[in-house]
This record gives sequence, structure tokens and C-alpha cells, in this order.
Amino acid sequence: MTADAALTGLADGWYALSLLHDRIEAHIERALQTGHDLSVREYSLLVVLSRQHDGPGGHLRMNQVAEAVVLSQSATTRLVTRLEDRGLLQRYLCPDDRRGIYTDVTPPGLALLAQARPTHDDALSSALGQAAADPELAPLVAAVEALNTSSARSPRARQYRPV
Repeated sequence: MTADAALTGLADGWYALSLLHDRIEAHIERALQTGHDLSVREYSLLVVLSRQHDGPGGHLRMNQVAEAVVLSQSATTRLVTRLEDRGLLQRYLCPDDRRGIYTDVTPPGLALLAQARPTHDDALSSALGQAAADPELAPLVAAVEALNTSSARSPRARQYRPV
């Protein structure tokens, strides 16, 4: 196999992965917007922040939140502000470093997340089922399902992973 053929194969794999991601995200976006007036990014942010805890390393600074939801810091700040304006999040100063800001999900935010989670999960399952019927995407769906099986066994894997 030549280097060009290997790169073409790699590019084809990347294209298929990107296609799978885009289809799934669009499907989930429609379901969350329709059912809960939430975007995928807003939902992801609520999930990430709901997993915080009071132990060591249990709260995320804004730069960590940005990394977890795969946005720039400025986009994350705008997203947090939008959800804060809706009463779903609250920000406060880090108790041991006054320069740091933490963000927590409010009780209404947790309630909305609980309502939206089944919608998200059903949309994800539906999108994966549709993608599994496409021969080009079926191996990637199988890989995603295999990751789910292995991460279910690891408590650390569930801590602050982006969704």
C-alpha cells in the first residue's frame, strides 16, 4: 500500500466519522430543541456541570468547562451566560482562589436536565440505529457501542467526559 493510498483510506475514515457525528448531533439537536428548548451544547454543559462534586478536583474552572464542551473560552462564557439568564446555572467565586470562577447547575437546571435526558438518549439511540443501517457507518456505530460497554465498567470514564 502506498502512502497516498493510506492517506486516502485515513481521509475516508475521517469523513465517515465526521458524517456519523454530524448526523447524530443534528438528530439530537432537533429532539432537544423541540422537546426542551435546549441545544446540544447547552445539554452537554448541563451534563458536565451536573457531574461536579465537593471532593478534591470536583469543581471545574471555566477553562476546564470550555475543554469539556469543546468550545473556546469566549463561546463557553456566552453559553454559561445564556443558561444563567434562564436560571439554569449560577456562577460563584472559587473559595480558595478569588480569581477563579465556578459554575453550578441550579435546581431548575437539574430538573430540566432530568426531563431532557430521556429525549437525548432516545434521539441518540435512534440516530445510531439509522446510522447502523448504512454500510459505511455501521463499523463506526459498532465501535461507539463497544466504547459504551468498556466505559460502563470504568467509574473514572464517567467523571468529566464531554458528551
